[in-house]
Amino acid sequence: MRRLLRCAVLALLAAPALAAPDPETLLLDDLEERIRRLNTGELRFLPAAPDRPVHHHLTRVEITPEALESGWVVLHQCHDQLDQVPETQIVYRPGTLRRLEIVGYRNIESARVEGDSVQLQNVAADAQLCVAVETRALHRTGEREWELRNGPFMRRFLDGYFPMRVSLEVKHPDGVELVGTDPPAQPGFEVQDAAPWVTVEAWFEGRLSTRIQFRERRPAREE
Repeated sequence: MRRLLRCAVLALLAAPALAAPDPETLLLDDLEERIRRLNTGELRFLPAAPDRPVHHHLTRVEITPEALESGWVVLHQCHDQLDQVPETQIVYRPGTLRRLEIVGYRNIESARVEGDSVQLQNVAADAQLCVAVETRALHRTGEREWELRNGPFMRRFLDGYFPMRVSLEVKHPDGVELVGTDPPAQPGFEVQDAAPWVTVEAWFEGRLSTRIQFRERRPAREE
């Protein structure tokens, strides 16, 4: 049966060989422990980076003055530390993007756009994939207020979700300021505001959706 791995997924490792009087029992106990610890989609931030490198998803978003009216933003995205698997796919939310194209890739035998996804074959060590796309991710939430929505980000294999790193770099126009984020800043989800850039750094497992709120900058009060 053909199994596609969604958004950089991790092949399950075989149980380790351990010296023991009853290997079958140990293998069963190990399997039960892995099942118990398996993340099934609930979001859990990681206060520290995992010991091993994990899939890193870097996204740069440019909000232009025109985007404030249309909702369409320009997005450049790179995936690093892809898992070494025969087949995998990067999947995007259907109906919310246009002009998806592959900018470049390395240590991947083949990469192609197929609908709202990028299909990869024979991913080797130190692989990278970069794409460019326009996405309707900016939504008006009030008078001169907007919300940038991204995700869900996930690293999934079968029914399990595995650690992932997401970096968001958002450039907004002059006259617009950051209001807040959902989720809010916390260990494992760092937010920095250095106009015209807002950056988010997230280490997590499960499914992560982000909302970044902006509004028209209010004039400074005169003393």
